[in-house]
Amino acid sequence: MQLEIKNIEKSFGSKNVLSGINFTFEQGKIYGLLGRNGAGKTTLFNCLSGEMEPDNGQAFLIGEDGHKAVLAPEKIGYVYATPVLPEFLTGYEFIKFYMDINKEHLLPGKTADDYLELVQINQDDRHRLIKGYSYGMKNKLQMLCFLISKPPVMLLDEPLTSLDVVVALEMKKLLREMKQDHILLFSTHILQLATDLCDEIVLLNNGTLEQIDHSMIHEPTFEENIISLLKDESKS
Repeated sequence: MQLEIKNIEKSFGSKNVLSGINFTFEQGKIYGLLGRNGAGKTTLFNCLSGEMEPDNGQAFLIGEDGHKAVLAPEKIGYVYATPVLPEFLTGYEFIKFYMDINKEHLLPGKTADDYLELVQINQDDRHRLIKGYSYGMKNKLQMLCFLISKPPVMLLDEPLTSLDVVVALEMKKLLREMKQDHILLFSTHILQLATDLCDEIVLLNNGTLEQIDHSMIHEPTFEENIISLLKDESKS
């Protein structure tokens, strides 16, 4: 399975954010999307997910049989930088509801408590309103939705930065286990996180995507080279 992006462009007034993005992402890999703040990482994700209409271009999902179809919103899981959740429900109620509408994707025998245990939300917190949750706890719930529904394309916009060390490590482990059946795009501005988790590094710079030779990660000058490339981004 492949995700093919063809000539996606997006501008806001006179500011050109995406300048004809062309790239092919492959199943079985976690791609780290690196870029400076404001480079357009979230804009690209919004265009792919249907949250935002690009000015030009399209994205396609290519199956293992070679069938090519326009990427549909239901084929995408989007983990937002700022969690969007129904705060009038408890954590347990929300996960139970989400499981009910995604029955075909559930792991055999898993209960709502099993999933909540996975991200270490304790019994007392499970039955509190989401409105009272911390940012990190809301992010845990958002990640659970992603793990339950398992869409073929997964967009993760800074998903681990608010999680504690133990849960972040568990999430990394789960993502590595899941990547064989999915296309994962992981947006971050933290270089160390990208190199630790991702199989491939892609830079969003000056409105275009550039893949970095992953073998360079272990070279002493890798971090300096990435920073140098990102510093060259024009400040339009």
